[in-house]
Amino acid sequence: MASSPAFTLDASTMLCIAFALSFMPIAHLLSKALIPSTQTRNRILFFWHAYDALTHIFIEGSFLYECFFSYANIAGIHNTEPFFLNQRDRIYGPAYGTGPSARLWQEYAKADRRWAGADLTVVSLEILTVFLGGPAAIYVCYQLYRSSSEKLSAQARGSAKSKLWFVALALAICELYGGFMTFAPEWLTGNSQLATEDPVYLWLYLVFFNTLWVWLPLWVLWEAGKELRSAFVVMETQGSERKNL
Repeated sequence: MASSPAFTLDASTMLCIAFALSFMPIAHLLSKALIPSTQTRNRILFFWHAYDALTHIFIEGSFLYECFFSYANIAGIHNTEPFFLNQRDRIYGPAYGTGPSARLWQEYAKADRRWAGADLTVVSLEILTVFLGGPAAIYVCYQLYRSSSEKLSAQARGSAKSKLWFVALALAICELYGGFMTFAPEWLTGNSQLATEDPVYLWLYLVFFNTLWVWLPLWVLWEAGKELRSAFVVMETQGSERKNL
């Protein structure tokens, strides 16, 4: 397991945690403004996908920025292949940045050291997450808004529902796969990069902030399964009724 200094709640750390959580009230306000109060499930779905999109694009997007643009020059060649961006005389990652987003990831890296540098597996997953997962979550929110609007015809709302559940299902699977590929290497190597001895690093940074992307996608899959079942039951029932006419 990685060794990190004990958790200290100073002003900088408080700002990092507050920023990471700040998208929750934003997503909540958006869901209240755009989804009718009578549609509780759609509000929860909208809240989750709005929070998902904001987190992917702004927080994880900042990680990619730091990985590609923050670096330190090293004298000679002290690292071994493969070289990130094929730069033999540089090491990349948030650890070498000085801005607010670098500080955010330096804080999280106290719990998972891979996020201090440009870990190839993490960066590869984050490219998909930021540029595919984020826009997909926005698209789900848009289709939730359309499917909840009484101004649209029943046919238009049905079309929106089919699109939102198709994308939400695919996105939920991607979220679960991404989480597995992020942590499976650690499980297989005895959590060599994780700091689990401090309860804050373990339960807040690692468990809370990561299992959100386990429990909520699993719920989305459950709801998508119910929607698929309902659609096929209705289709088969209508088909049987037409045959009996």
